Formats: sequence, C-alpha cells, structure tokens
Amino acid sequence: MNEPLSKETHNGATETRKTQEGAGLFRFSMAQFLAALILLLVAYPFVIELQGGDVIVDILMMILLISAVLAVGDRSWVLTILLVMPALAGPWMDHYGRGMVPYWVISGTHMVFVGFVVNQLLRFILRSARVNSEVMCAGISAYLMLGLLWTSVFLMVSQLNPGAFASVHLPANQPLGRFDALYLSFVSLTCKGCNDITPLSKVARMLVMMESTVGVLYVAVLIARLVALYSKAVESGREK
Repeated sequence: MNEPLSKETHNGATETRKTQEGAGLFRFSMAQFLAALILLLVAYPFVIELQGGDVIVDILMMILLISAVLAVGDRSWVLTILLVMPALAGPWMDHYGRGMVPYWVISGTHMVFVGFVVNQLLRFILRSARVNSEVMCAGISAYLMLGLLWTSVFLMVSQLNPGAFASVHLPANQPLGRFDALYLSFVSLTCKGCNDITPLSKVARMLVMMESTVGVLYVAVLIARLVALYSKAVESGREK
C-alpha cells in the first residue's frame, strides 16, 4: 500500500523539479518581464505624444524584448537570439535612415518574435506541475503579449494595404499609427469592440474576428488549466 504512494510522490517531485529546471531563467526574470510589459502599455499613450516619443517607445520596447529573451530563452538561446535581433535592430535602422527598411518588415519581425514568446510562455504553463507565482505571471504575460502580437499584425496589414482600416483619426487610405493599432488590438482581444477604427478589407475583418476568438478561448483554457493544477495539488496533499 505504501509503495505505490511512495512512487507517486517521488514521480511528482521529479516532475516538479524538471519543470523548474526547464523554466530556464523564469525564476529570476518572469516578474521583471511582466513589469516591463505593463510599463510599456501604461506609458505608451503618454510618451508617444512627447517630442521624440517614438524613440522613448522604442527604448521601452527594447527593454521588453530583452526581458522576454531572459524569460523564455531557456535551452533555445540560439533561436531566441536569432529571432530577437531583427526585432531589436529594425526600429533603430528606421530612425537612422527613414525608409531604409520597409516598416511592414519591421512589424513582421516583431510579429515573429512575439509569437515565439507567446508559444514559449504557453509551453511553460502547460508543462507546469503546480500553480505558483511563475505560472501566474506567465499566464498574464502571455495574454498581454497576444495583444502585442496582433498589434504587429494590424500594423503590417495596414502598411501593405493602407485602405484595410478606416479611422476617424486618420485621413482616408492612410496606414494605422502605432497607438491606433495597439488600441484596436486590445479592445478586440477583450471583445470590447472598437467604434472609431473599422476594418474594411476581408483580411482585416478576419484578423479582428480571430483575435476576439483567441482572447475568449485563452481565458477559458488558462482558467481550466490553473484549476486542474490546483485540484491536483489539493488531492496530492490529501493523499499524503
């Protein structure tokens, strides 16, 4: 009777240890990563209106991307660095020489790296053996990063097709600004709806629809996963 329980306990401890080891620098940097993410989102509308606000936003974004590298690098350091380098270099190349790199390319590099970060965060959450602060921070960060992912997608689509979106803040057939794309992304992610920016092209409308669907499903799946982990921990405690 005691032997199966002993093996199960041992296996649970081994699984937890592997999860912690597989988290790379999560124990050190996940909270800082979430703080950098919140700082960017809160400061964005204020600093973007300042003289040289684009530079400040790019500095905040650079801090966020470096924090993301530290948070999700794990054993994929080479791939992580290869993906983040274009995302870091693109905005500064644009500041150095306008038009040197098409802005849709810069948005595309951001989209690829942010998508990679979201994937790594989700893998960490799904492989965790118990609910702790690391898992909670990862869950919140992944949700907010989904908003940044679609921001990059909206920017890229708008730059390739300036008529894809219409806004009361922009002249006709002008691409979305960075804050407009951010605003549209987060109101779509939360299913709040946006009345002053309208997707016109079929691709744009499809992307808005997809983001709203992903936002709802993500919250449902995350809650289900956290409840399952908590229930498992409670049952293990009762068995002991």
